[in-house]
Amino acid sequence: MYCTNCNHLDSKVIDSRTIQTGNCIRRRRECLNCSFRFTTYEYIANTPIKVVKKNGSREEFDRQKLQNSFNVACNKRPVSEEMILDSIKNIEEQISSLSNVEVYSSEIGELVMDELKKIDKISFIRYASVYRDFKDIGEFKIQINDLE
Repeated sequence: MYCTNCNHLDSKVIDSRTIQTGNCIRRRRECLNCSFRFTTYEYIANTPIKVVKKNGSREEFDRQKLQNSFNVACNKRPVSEEMILDSIKNIEEQISSLSNVEVYSSEIGELVMDELKKIDKISFIRYASVYRDFKDIGEFKIQINDLE
């Protein structure tokens, strides 16, 4: 496991705990190079769901991409990590109920926007501006008016 501080490959597990109804393990790790401590999460992958991209290609669903999108949208906003993780869990549950084989990336994008709308309007606008590829200020105004 790579250290998030120095990118060293070796770390040791300090503590392991089961969370979220037993399908996830939280591990505290310490880098053997710089002694930095960080947390990792391991999830059970039941059946890998494929995401159908806009260009028709398919790739395996990647939870980390989803989390990165939330982190970028919620950067410097009063949104806790717990709120982000709860939203991601909700999205994963909805994806599983949509299909156990394939889901379109556009459906995931809409689910992300629904969750962001609930937790922080500014984060929602940030995500929507990139996801919907806003070209001018008018598109921002329309989206903001829809929120009100």
